[in-house]
Amino acid sequence: MRKIDIFDTTLRDGEQSAGINLNTAEKIEIARQLERFGATIIESGFPAASPGDFDAVQRIAGTVKNSIVTGLARSVESDISAAWEALKGSEQPHVHIFLATSPIHMEHKLMKTPEQVIETAVASVKYAKQFFPLVQWSAEDASRSEPEFLARIIREVIKAGATTINLPDTVGYATPQEYGALFRYITENVVGIENVKLSAHCHNDLGMATANTLAAIENGATQIEGTINGIGERAGNVALEEIAVALHIRKQVYGVETDIHLKEIKRTSQLVSQLTGSIIQPNKAVVGKNAFAHESGIHQDGMLKNPLTYEIITPELIGDAKTELVLGKHSGRHAFKDRALKMGFELSDEKLKKAFVEFKKLADRKKVIVEDDLLVLLTDQQINDSEIPVYKLENVQVHYGTANIPTATVSAYQPNGELVTEAATGAGSVEAIFNTLERIVAGEVHILDYRVTSIGKGRDALGEAVINMTYDGETVTGRDVAQDVLEATAKAYLNTVNRQLVKAGQKVKVAVV
Repeated sequence: MRKIDIFDTTLRDGEQSAGINLNTAEKIEIARQLERFGATIIESGFPAASPGDFDAVQRIAGTVKNSIVTGLARSVESDISAAWEALKGSEQPHVHIFLATSPIHMEHKLMKTPEQVIETAVASVKYAKQFFPLVQWSAEDASRSEPEFLARIIREVIKAGATTINLPDTVGYATPQEYGALFRYITENVVGIENVKLSAHCHNDLGMATANTLAAIENGATQIEGTINGIGERAGNVALEEIAVALHIRKQVYGVETDIHLKEIKRTSQLVSQLTGSIIQPNKAVVGKNAFAHESGIHQDGMLKNPLTYEIITPELIGDAKTELVLGKHSGRHAFKDRALKMGFELSDEKLKKAFVEFKKLADRKKVIVEDDLLVLLTDQQINDSEIPVYKLENVQVHYGTANIPTATVSAYQPNGELVTEAATGAGSVEAIFNTLERIVAGEVHILDYRVTSIGKGRDALGEAVINMTYDGETVTGRDVAQDVLEATAKAYLNTVNRQLVKAGQKVKVAVV
């Protein structure tokens, strides 16, 4: 059976989604989970883009052992050199080089002739091959490129040493018929294409990313690229979980297999959603909360008689079999550690101790502790590795009445360790909290977006607040959880500010109040 490699670009193309900004610790945590998920290749970032990206790629390359780690590079020597410095310690050094090939991109963006584009592509691949044994070359906007020119430039980069050729539908323009025909044309008209991997990379601007990716597989693609939950620029990328399940459920149709561990799908999806603050739409295929819900009476009747009448995918297949009561308030440290290890967390003794303290606090207030709760607690401890002084919430209190003006009082520790208390009013409880925190935090804050969702089910479910703001002119997104949504809101506000402080790597002046 033909093998399809899975190239995950959640940490690169996915992070380019509006409002998503992952720090290094979060990227490492996602990379570890992608390794458990079974991704053949993990695109961990764009090393030349920033020192932060370089550091994340380098650390992921030194952490992940069972997946190939790659980084993106433009067709310039400085980008390729930066990628090498970040990736040379990986198990199998791999670089991903791209260059536009469509007439509109060559003329208006690159301002190069087709001959100059070929020359640039060949030179960049030859330079990369001096360092990297694995070189992927991408024809940006391939779906709007002239097939004859595309075949010509691919022949040349293969001669130069490229080991993978990627044909992206960069702007989500192609139809399945067109995209499949492009792959068929390249396989039939490029000498040597059988000696390299042929990759598909689809965006979802017209809602056809999944169909286009499957069409590419039917027509010769041996690698597919996408993201978890389909996150990415504009309308996003193809959702890898959809492709993995489709290839499994319809194996007789596609006749291919992957190394994806399907039971890790739900966990991977939840982790990416949690750390990016990107909500999964309820009716999202495979991982949406309604994916296995049956409301219609006819459907329910059929399900009771035989689940196969309306359920082609089972929750168990993707690791969504719920364990209602995982641990209780009488559970000890040993049982907590054992559960953490079974869930795939590798925490230091100090972080495990802190997570256990938070678990006990939650267990005293919440009747049922489910795995979703533990996932949040353990993930927060695993990614908390910053030594930079930050703001920390001590207490928040809100006075509210339908006939009264909402007033919030907040006590918080500033980066210098000083505990300050402020109060302010607002049109509602949330605005009162925001106005109060603005008095505590040094710097200019402008809220762009704010939302609260529940983690798990029931009246005592945890509430997660996600805030997108500009802080001193920089756009940043943060999140936090608590049983009380107003507490979660205050913690999320400070988390957002703290993320920018950590990213900047510097202390801020104490607020003048």
